[in-house]
Amino acid sequence: MGAALVIGLLIGVERGWEKREAAEGQRIAGVRTYGLIGLLGGAAALVGEHFGALIVGLSFFAVAAVLTVVYAVNLHRGNDAGITSLVAGLLTFLLGCLAAMAHVSIAISVAVVAVLLLSQKPLLHKWVRGIQATELQAGVKLLLISVVMLPVLPDKGYGPWQALNPYVIWWMVVLIAIISFAGYFAIKLGGARLGAALTGLFGGLASSTAVTLHFSRITRRSPSMAPVLATGTLLACGTTYLRIILVASILNASLFKILILPTAVMAVLTYTPAFFYWRKYSDNKTEEVTGLINPLELWPAIGFGVLLAVVMVLGRAIRDWIGAAGILALSAAFGLADVDAITLSLSRMSQFDLTPQIAVSGIIIAAVVNNLVKGGIAAVIGGQDIGKRVSLPLIASAAAGLLATGALLW
Repeated sequence: MGAALVIGLLIGVERGWEKREAAEGQRIAGVRTYGLIGLLGGAAALVGEHFGALIVGLSFFAVAAVLTVVYAVNLHRGNDAGITSLVAGLLTFLLGCLAAMAHVSIAISVAVVAVLLLSQKPLLHKWVRGIQATELQAGVKLLLISVVMLPVLPDKGYGPWQALNPYVIWWMVVLIAIISFAGYFAIKLGGARLGAALTGLFGGLASSTAVTLHFSRITRRSPSMAPVLATGTLLACGTTYLRIILVASILNASLFKILILPTAVMAVLTYTPAFFYWRKYSDNKTEEVTGLINPLELWPAIGFGVLLAVVMVLGRAIRDWIGAAGILALSAAFGLADVDAITLSLSRMSQFDLTPQIAVSGIIIAAVVNNLVKGGIAAVIGGQDIGKRVSLPLIASAAAGLLATGALLW
């Protein structure tokens, strides 16, 4: 009952502060009333334990009726009290019930979240006013393809060599769409320079290829953004090497000492130009965002998923036709799409029937091929402005990675 009272007073203080300018009698409820509603909910729950749950239901109905009448009277007087306080009163009653039924931690946690939500009215309203129709539609589409469609897809192989996994393929589509969506708002809210850098750093933890594809499409529509988008692209590509060594080392710690040199060299040669572009254009006041037409690049994401499906089948075919000797060719094939799948596979295989030298060579080859693919994406889709800024550092990084691996292993 003490917790029920505290919950009521907590919500009442927030509601009282929000309506502090209103005259007496123009509010649905004040601090004392919310405290009493919390106590009433707790008392109803205790009485319901002895006389049945119907008591709780009738009590809730009575509180709802009283609050509704008060709201209607205030509305009739021309004082629009807003339905938020009415709903807060009903929530206070239910949380009081939960507290009295020994679910104190849940009740208090929900009350704190409710107070936080109630107190953020100006910020939430500002966000809602700033959302455009296309952005809202894009958000709904993203929820549709991720929350609704992804969980129902089977997570097993189909087709030739059982290589086509619908869940994995669609997850890549969702991943690219998420990067597109997050990148749109990062650039819109943070400006071209900061937004592109943040999208590159965090997007690279998921898929640098997807980031390259997304930024190249924006550059095609808005060439003036090429320098800052090249920065974000190279940051994403550099993050890939950190992800490679992290994933491989977690699965097989012995790979770390072999991978650290080539991945470090490749990362340095990728991050350095990104830092140079960042410093060179730091005084550029142009925050051109005309390329942000579509918040959700869904069709390019689906096209990328189709490409991944083709690479999956091709990779399995190469392994079956050539055998163990085709590991490096398989790595190159997987590198056409991304490096995560081959990094996971080779790191696991190196624990049993694959030498660490072959595993590391395959991982680096996949990263090299992926570098060339991303450079090609930037040049072909993004055009010359971003192509030369991205492809040249990636080619240099690929060559250095191969040399470092060869010198270390062979």
